[in-house]
Amino acid sequence: MKNSEILELSTEELVARVSEERGTLTKLKFAHAVSAIENPTRITKVRKDIARLNTELTKRKAASASE
Repeated sequence: MKNSEILELSTEELVARVSEERGTLTKLKFAHAVSAIENPTRITKVRKDIARLNTELTKRKAASASE
């Protein structure tokens, strides 16, 4: 997910997307623990997407608090 896509999302959509991505990460980690998954770098990509989403949420909360 690109930053431009993240900026277009509303705050509610960001929260929903974070929970969705966390579920995906959990499933990927479990699948990788049971047997090797086809593309283990996907775990890293999902983690980074979660971090990007959380960063944008933090920015929005700080902006609303300063207003």
